Amino acid sequence: MASTKNNLSVLFEDNHFIIINKQSGDIVQGDKTGDTPLSDIVKEYIKEKYNKPGNVFLGVVHRLDRPTTGIIVFAKTSKSLERFNKMLRDKTVNKTYWAVVKNKPAKNSDTLTGYLKKNPKNNKSTSYSSEIEGSKKSILHYKLLKSLDNYHLLEVDLETGRHHQIRCQLAAIGSPIKGDLKYGFDRSNKDASIHLHARKIVFTHPVAKETISITAPTPNEVIWNACN
Repeated sequence: MASTKNNLSVLFEDNHFIIINKQSGDIVQGDKTGDTPLSDIVKEYIKEKYNKPGNVFLGVVHRLDRPTTGIIVFAKTSKSLERFNKMLRDKTVNKTYWAVVKNKPAKNSDTLTGYLKKNPKNNKSTSYSSEIEGSKKSILHYKLLKSLDNYHLLEVDLETGRHHQIRCQLAAIGSPIKGDLKYGFDRSNKDASIHLHARKIVFTHPVAKETISITAPTPNEVIWNACN
């Protein structure tokens, strides 16, 4: 179920940022579907909460794929947006993801390095073992956190942020994410979600200079509940 302002899950908010636990089905920014983006819902929430007249500024700092859940950060001022973008460029923001896969990877922990190339026609990336024209080097680290009867929970830390990187790189080692038909899982989830969740974010607040560490609860769903 996508978000409305009535069921918006706010994990953190101050004068500079608002951090949301995104639901599956939410789009972060407007696209060709014409569906209401999460950014508009958050703007409406701020407008009502603080009784703000006129337009509300909200900067989109990063994105999550529509079927993915978890942490999404929005900037409430242009200065905050600028500062957070710099932190992302400087790689001083640590983001951790959880992914549920059916096929356990050969190693319980590993670093995956590939060269990802996006095909805009089908909005899909392919991972190559060596550089090809138009590809971007992609690095992630994963470790096995838990094994269920039929599925395995992986924790993933990104070193680079490429299009569909986790989905593509896990599929490339034979461990596509549960529900992710696009990257080779055998069936979709009933709600069209995939079992990929932006679980945690840690960064130094650019104004307050204190460490912000936010963990997003996983969706209330059988497999996710078994992972906790």
